[in-house]
Amino acid sequence: MRSVVRAALATVAFSTICASGALAQGTQRIAYINSNKILAQAPGRAEAEAQIDKEMGQYRQEAQSMRDSLNDMVSAYTKSEATLSPAARAGKQKEINAKQTQYQQRLADLEKKAQDRQAELIGPIMTKINGIIEQIRAEKGYAMVFDAGNQAGVVVAADSSLDITDEVVARLKAAGPVSSTPPHADNTAGPTPKATGATRPKPPTPR
Repeated sequence: MRSVVRAALATVAFSTICASGALAQGTQRIAYINSNKILAQAPGRAEAEAQIDKEMGQYRQEAQSMRDSLNDMVSAYTKSEATLSPAARAGKQKEINAKQTQYQQRLADLEKKAQDRQAELIGPIMTKINGIIEQIRAEKGYAMVFDAGNQAGVVVAADSSLDITDEVVARLKAAGPVSSTPPHADNTAGPTPKATGATRPKPPTPR
């Protein structure tokens, strides 16, 4: 489970951060970062990952319990089906269908809850990272900052002197971790602010 979350975090794509308006004609200063390296060293990331891991385990345990209950019901019906009257058989089938619908609805709820919770935990980290990248871009007059760690392959090769990854990491560490998020309460999650310039990783499905 932990490796799944880590992989999702490692592949998060940073969007290109650029100055207002289109690039003007003439020479423009550009820089690039390695998002994988930044995420690996971002304060609070490991703690957020551990919390996601823990809560996803709880969601999966609940989903497994419901699935086992449904399987037991189907198994019991299969064993007794030949001895049941048509009316009793129809009644059992109806119960199984209702149980299956309940299971699928709860799975959808758990998946939504997992997505919301991950956004809640990872969102502040992504917001801070993108804020620091934008801060450096503005201070040094870069027109654009590309992501060399993006799997889409935005940057194939570049002058290492244009790499501002270490500076981003240094400022992140100096700023410290984001404020800790209290344990998630069931059905109490509110809207989560979106991170600027980055997309959040997709959480594992609690199946």
